Amino acid sequence: MISGITLKNAIISGYNKLSDYRQSVDELNVFPVPDGDTGTNMTMTMSAAAAALEKLPDTVTAGETAQTAASALLRGARGNSGVITSLLFRGIAKGLENKESVTPVEFSTAIALGVEYAYKAVMKPTEGTMLTVARVASERAAISCVKSCTDAELFDAIVTGAEESLATTPDLLPVLKKAGVVDAGGKGVLLIFEGMRSVIKDGIVYEQTGAIVEANTNDSLSKANEYEGEITFTYCTEFIAERSEKSKADPLKLREFLEGIGDSAVVVDDEEIVKVHVHTDNPGKALQEGLKFGQLISVKIENMREQQRILIEERTQKALAPVEPEEGIGFVAVASGEGLCELFKELGCTHVVSGGQTMNPSTDDILEAILATPAKTVFVLPNNKNIIMAAEQTVSLADRKVIVLKTKTIPQGVCAMLAYDPDMDASENFDTMTEAFSSVSSGAITYAARDSEFGGLKIKENDILAMDNGKIEFVEHDPVKACARLVKHMYKKNHTFITIFYGEDITDEQAQQTVDLVRTKVLASAEISLVKGMQAVYHFIISIE
Repeated sequence: MISGITLKNAIISGYNKLSDYRQSVDELNVFPVPDGDTGTNMTMTMSAAAAALEKLPDTVTAGETAQTAASALLRGARGNSGVITSLLFRGIAKGLENKESVTPVEFSTAIALGVEYAYKAVMKPTEGTMLTVARVASERAAISCVKSCTDAELFDAIVTGAEESLATTPDLLPVLKKAGVVDAGGKGVLLIFEGMRSVIKDGIVYEQTGAIVEANTNDSLSKANEYEGEITFTYCTEFIAERSEKSKADPLKLREFLEGIGDSAVVVDDEEIVKVHVHTDNPGKALQEGLKFGQLISVKIENMREQQRILIEERTQKALAPVEPEEGIGFVAVASGEGLCELFKELGCTHVVSGGQTMNPSTDDILEAILATPAKTVFVLPNNKNIIMAAEQTVSLADRKVIVLKTKTIPQGVCAMLAYDPDMDASENFDTMTEAFSSVSSGAITYAARDSEFGGLKIKENDILAMDNGKIEFVEHDPVKACARLVKHMYKKNHTFITIFYGEDITDEQAQQTVDLVRTKVLASAEISLVKGMQAVYHFIISIE
């Protein structure tokens, strides 16, 4: 029998193991565009459950444990992988409802219900993903229960099923096979099950050996944001040293030295440079050691403790208070970048949740904004395909009607807001706004987060990528030229308007140069609007209607 305290420790153990292997799960993502990676999203989602479970007494029942975990996961879910994880545990909680302790048969039935919940939430379930891994693990659990089995034997079957299924994911998804990797979400599911088995079978809670990742942002607080637990060393120190021909310094000895004065030491070298990253209380010593190779080309030192203090302070200040729903219709959008956030507010959004491609907000983040909107019906515009599922989970949590417009891009969100008619009711506006955003073409200029071979293109890290409605069309080296080229590729005779949103790393001069290039070499008569979006990740976002 699995008791409440055992199940509590098992789920915490599952989170701990997933957290330790988060980066390796992230690295399984084959799409080279920077995004809210699977391992990070699943870890952040599971961290909500672990935090809630830590507060439960040892006398808790299995049903109470499962319900507490499911509730926390639902609110903390980030990205599609996080939402699917939360649904898996929601089904388990439903199956264990009101149970003091759980037999292997009862847990097997509950996990099957969790798989059912997860599959139903995905409009077009794809085999070869985390859904498949969870389903096969559940099926193996059911088989093990045909004859009487122990708790340990049950979880052996679950883990074995997940392992075998994960190994087959490349055969089910050609893109995985070509990249030579297994499914990232499936790997995350396996890690959670392995961590749970450690408690069920051996009575041992898997202990974390690495740093806890609680967020994935691109702002100046990112270093502190990665270490929301105790920060052991104060300064994140990064530098590049140019290798002198006269230098006899050894990169391996440099790494040994850095590990002696800090942690998270990384040393990468080639014939020309040595690149270093380390967390330490003595950045000067690290730099002095780096000088043994030659002059320092670049140096970056950040105080993680101070950044963390500011981060916590800002989060507290930004908390939104719930308000009474007095108006008819209100709007909440998801966007990043000061310019884009202001644009959505000007278009009528009461609140704009900070988030996007590399920073998927949680269900609770979106819910908080909904409850702070004084409207009886709130439209939510996720503006990213990896945020839609998290937004949809708010429908059952809010004390007012929530309608999620499935906008996958910023241009779709802007187009939807422009189509809103205050003289129409919510249902009519839903149809009108959906029709409007469905007709817009969205382009993006970004950079490659990793080396990859994707869609027949050989891509190197930091290459400029041009994307037409999510598909990588070509690789460039200059974002301005890439933008003009992509506009030419996307523009059709029936199109009328072009809007170009430029990001935080593009100067006003570069933005104007882009418009001039589009006019003179691509579309002399086009009606072009230029908007300073100040978004991260994307050099340019293009809207064509």
